[in-house]
Amino acid sequence: MKHILLVLLLLFYLNSNAQQPSASKQVSTFSIEIPQLKTAKKIWVYLPKGYTTSAKKYPVIYMHDAQNLFDASTSYAGEWNIDETLDSIHAKVIVIGIENTENRMEELTPFQHSKYGGGKADAYLDFIVTTLKPRIDATYRTKTNAKNTAVFGSSLGGLVSFYAAIKYPEVFGKVGCFSPAFWFNRNEINDLLAQTKDFDTKIYFLCGDNEGDADMIPDMKNVEQWVNTKRCECKKLNKEVIVKGGQHNEKLWREGFKKAYLWLF
Repeated sequence: MKHILLVLLLLFYLNSNAQQPSASKQVSTFSIEIPQLKTAKKIWVYLPKGYTTSAKKYPVIYMHDAQNLFDASTSYAGEWNIDETLDSIHAKVIVIGIENTENRMEELTPFQHSKYGGGKADAYLDFIVTTLKPRIDATYRTKTNAKNTAVFGSSLGGLVSFYAAIKYPEVFGKVGCFSPAFWFNRNEINDLLAQTKDFDTKIYFLCGDNEGDADMIPDMKNVEQWVNTKRCECKKLNKEVIVKGGQHNEKLWREGFKKAYLWLF
């Protein structure tokens, strides 16, 4: 298994800087204290076109690694073009991006790894659910229920997004799970699945067949198979996409985001 290479890929975000976004006028930022992690974070907010002239309420997507979502100048290896993509299809959704930089591995992993550490996702998700989401709901016109609240990420962000759906099904009703690094906590995730009785969250799985880790697809299929045992496939609440030649990078995730959004919403 090429886990050393994958860890390097997981850590490539650490060189991201903190410039202001230059992408679209609908993107702004603010900083927020995180008592759960004793730090502060930069939050990026995308508002859909027409937001300021309407009285409508909007679904919300919470996304990790905000530094790579909206602006190439703050990304390490290219952005996801989230704002341009959503603008192009006139999407009616708010996106809340959470930066994950120097403490990324700590924040996005549910359990500690014997070699790589981590394991602070409980505190990170508690921040999103009890600190960040209430502020967003109080500041913007949002649809607050689980059906209209998604969590979305790639790599470790895919791992923690799936974990968030298990831990907070009453909060997150939709998940974008891209190139999930299930290998990081494989045994613990399997134990968690065995203990979980119900799972009714809509989830979009995506990965490439050339990501540098031979276990990526088997691990993802294992989780998806478990999901299928918890509900009738007739509900069509999960979708799996494996991209031929797809690698573990922003290009794969950028090109997959539009279809994932349209399927989830």
